[in-house]
Amino acid sequence: MSTPPLDSVPPRERPSLDFAAHAPGEMPWEMLDAIAAPLWITDQQYRWIFLNAACTLLVGSDRSALLGQRQMDVLPLGVSQEVMAAGQRAMASGEAQPFAVEMTDAAGDYRRLTATAWRFFAPNGELRLMVSLQDIAPLHQVEQTLQRQSERERLLGAIAQHLLQFLNSEDLLQTTVNEVRRFLRTDRVLFYSVEPDYRGVVAESARSTMAGSMMPQTDLSFTTADLVRYRQGEIDIVDDVATAHLPAADLARLELAQVKACLIMPIVQAESLYGLVCALNGGPRPWATWEIETLRDVATQMAGAIKQARLYNQVQRLNTDLEQQVAQRTEELQTALEFEATLKRITDRVRDSLDVNQIMLTAVKELTEALEVKGSNTSLYDLEQGTSTIYYEYNSSSPSYQGRVAQMEAFPEVYHQLLDGQYFQFCSVEPNPVRGYVAMLACPIVDDRGVLGDLWLINGRDYGFNDIEIRLVQQVANQCAIAIRQARLYQAAQSQVAELERLNTLKDDFLSTVSHELRTPVTSMRVALQLLGVTLNQEFDLTADLQKPRAEQTRIGRYFSILQEECEREISLINDLLDLQRLDVGNHPIQPEPILLDTWLANWIDSFVTRAKSRDQTLRLVVAPAMPVLYTDLASLERVLAELLNNACKYTPPGEHITLDVSAHPNAPGEQVVIALTNTGVTIPVEEMPRIFDKFYRVPSADPWKQGGTGLGLALVKKLVGHLGGDVEVTSEGNQTCFTITLPTQLALAR
Repeated sequence: MSTPPLDSVPPRERPSLDFAAHAPGEMPWEMLDAIAAPLWITDQQYRWIFLNAACTLLVGSDRSALLGQRQMDVLPLGVSQEVMAAGQRAMASGEAQPFAVEMTDAAGDYRRLTATAWRFFAPNGELRLMVSLQDIAPLHQVEQTLQRQSERERLLGAIAQHLLQFLNSEDLLQTTVNEVRRFLRTDRVLFYSVEPDYRGVVAESARSTMAGSMMPQTDLSFTTADLVRYRQGEIDIVDDVATAHLPAADLARLELAQVKACLIMPIVQAESLYGLVCALNGGPRPWATWEIETLRDVATQMAGAIKQARLYNQVQRLNTDLEQQVAQRTEELQTALEFEATLKRITDRVRDSLDVNQIMLTAVKELTEALEVKGSNTSLYDLEQGTSTIYYEYNSSSPSYQGRVAQMEAFPEVYHQLLDGQYFQFCSVEPNPVRGYVAMLACPIVDDRGVLGDLWLINGRDYGFNDIEIRLVQQVANQCAIAIRQARLYQAAQSQVAELERLNTLKDDFLSTVSHELRTPVTSMRVALQLLGVTLNQEFDLTADLQKPRAEQTRIGRYFSILQEECEREISLINDLLDLQRLDVGNHPIQPEPILLDTWLANWIDSFVTRAKSRDQTLRLVVAPAMPVLYTDLASLERVLAELLNNACKYTPPGEHITLDVSAHPNAPGEQVVIALTNTGVTIPVEEMPRIFDKFYRVPSADPWKQGGTGLGLALVKKLVGHLGGDVEVTSEGNQTCFTITLPTQLALAR
């Protein structure tokens, strides 16, 4: 196992060297001479026994001249004392003793060395002392470099941190020059702005001992030529003004500011010169390369920071402008909302009221208060007379002009514009005797039929109505036009309604009177016919004669049949009129009762089946199973179905079919029933469909057999179905017609 080099063994772990392995009197000089660090060996009297080549270079003498000499006779006194003290400690303790020395070598260079002394025994058993030296100057330089690098990183890190903390350019620049001055350990550092709007020193940092010792900042100024150089990235480095080759102007400027050394670094980004960082010293000073590079890095950071700060300031200004715009817009919106509320109140008044006086008074009052003007009024025109009359007015201080009539031709410059539908505002040139100087806005009240009047607003002489106020006035004027036209239409409609009601009352009275007046003689005719029938039956066996076919009947039988049919027909007509009259006034009697449709219809429809067969028609009843019980008025339902079946039998051609279909409603089977009566062979024209339920209306050419009719049957059906809480519809296409009735199963619930 090889022995480690002495330099690699820690002092406390190095053993005393023992050369017993070598032959007597033999030492390992070649190995020691190869060591690059200075090393020597002495005896107990500190006489040199061996010096390696590196040691002779340190001392500056040949090895042969030094061997045998005492080290204190050759080395400087301080160095020899340190060596002897360490040697004595090593001799006494037997352990390696480290120490440090400083000396000038043979070349005159200052050296800082670390040394180690330890004892060992020679092969002959004599005690020896070995001293090895290590130059720490390179290490010191590395330490200094690392320290400077650390300070540089700290400076750049601090500035970067400040960039995050300060977005205001003034705070940022002041903090930066403070940090740079502490880093460079110079007397003064300042930032010089080259902005056109402000040129000069905007941030400065100086040692307290230098405060006030320099001339004012304005003495340190730069020419246009200097700024051109700086914009191109050139820097100024002056170690000593006395030896520097500078133009006379630069020397004079530095001397005025009492500057002996300076380092001026431009702050440039994208060919934009933001300013200069100036490191100034009151005495001569060499500027190291690392200081220049550090200041260059600082300038690069400041360029980005200044740009960022300017962008931030620009954003702040934009935000301020935006906030002002938002505030202005908010105020406008608030005003618009208030005006909208005013307009809504006026609109609601127009919608909910037909009193034009109340509407117009509300309009001028709301408008005056919303715009905070002195007053307002509205006039109505009489175009035939050429006059304008103030009907409605609202003001707080001015005297009333209500009722004043103005001749339009007396003020053509005003009324010609208003009659053309144009608004305008103006200020009075001469003071009004009552109002004085005022500003006025005139707006026509116009609709699609022409100008109805005008709306005036009065305010102080220096007031100008803006666009949003004018729009509000125009909208209010439009609402006033609607109110005026609506009131006039309402008055005309009321007159027409009154006339129609009068005519309808006359008609109803006539029908009621005629019906009642006709019912009495017709009833008498029925009684007379009944008595006549009894007499004829006794004399001519009229009952047997009437049972014969019409062609085989006697004259007496035929005449009696005609009289009886026409009498019943007249009674039916009068009853229909009276029933319609009662339904119109709402006093038609109704008595709900439960009805089993399948059972009731099967018995009730027999007479109509016989009648259909006599006309060569087919009548079929279809009732769905499990029908719900219908709770309604049986008499009214029977009247409706009878009327529809009579019509079906009357208008269905021979050979065609009639179907009465009864079922529960598909969407509400327990709540509604559907009764559909369909007959084939006949179609109602589409244009006649909307009118078939009108009173006294009969479809033209719908009765080819000329069976006659009053046109009251379907009208009575419509009324009765509605009275039962149901609905009736009709469809007619494909050579068939269908009447569909929908009725609630519980009449009481429906009503």
